[in-house]
Amino acid sequence: MSAKTMTDAPRALVDHGEAMVRAESEYERLLALVDDLADDDWARPTDCTGWDVRATLGHLLGMLELLADREEMTRQLGAAAEAAEREGCIRLDALTALQVAEHADLTTGQLARALHETAPRALAARRSTTPQLRATPYDTAIPGEGVWTLGYLLDVIHTRDPWLHRVDVCRATGRELVLTAEHDGRIVCDVVADWASRHGQPFNLLITGPAGGHYAVGDLGFGTEVDAVEFCRILSGREPGEELLATRVPF
Repeated sequence: MSAKTMTDAPRALVDHGEAMVRAESEYERLLALVDDLADDDWARPTDCTGWDVRATLGHLLGMLELLADREEMTRQLGAAAEAAEREGCIRLDALTALQVAEHADLTTGQLARALHETAPRALAARRSTTPQLRATPYDTAIPGEGVWTLGYLLDVIHTRDPWLHRVDVCRATGRELVLTAEHDGRIVCDVVADWASRHGQPFNLLITGPAGGHYAVGDLGFGTEVDAVEFCRILSGREPGEELLATRVPF
């Protein structure tokens, strides 16, 4: 999709097959970025408070391990629930902190190899989920989010998360961010659809860059022009947003 294409409404990633194509492409791009990192890149701070590049990739490795193995998923979620209750924080924050801490002793080479080894297993596990499993309700325990489905978590969020962290790592290290309409444009389009469903207001949105598009719902309403990556960074809370751009979307 080019930035000059008008659509009546953004189209969400509702198809499991397409979602897995996007997941595979995103893992490939993330691993290529990891392989390109220099020794001094790993300690560079990212836009995620308190996380450098190494910590960010430690978190991503933990999520891949969680996705790849059901017993590991149970272990991590159980430990995170206990930590959240003990420390008075939300479960997701406890989970990501656990993932960072558990990989802190790996060398950068070990971390890179583990990412390469685990990503295919995580993808295979995500691909093998059944429609019945994906329809199962999932309580996020995130304030204001309520209940998702496991399909939304496994098909959408677990691709958005590495996508935005790839952005974080590129920004931290000065690497060029690889963006295409076919891959990144669909991820951004899905974010627009999610955002639109959350605020429910008419809008006319021109998103620029290789992952951009022109989206309009309803007559007039909110209108703005914004870069695709910045749009996602704003909705994730990495940058402040005004008016409808203050509507948060999970990543």
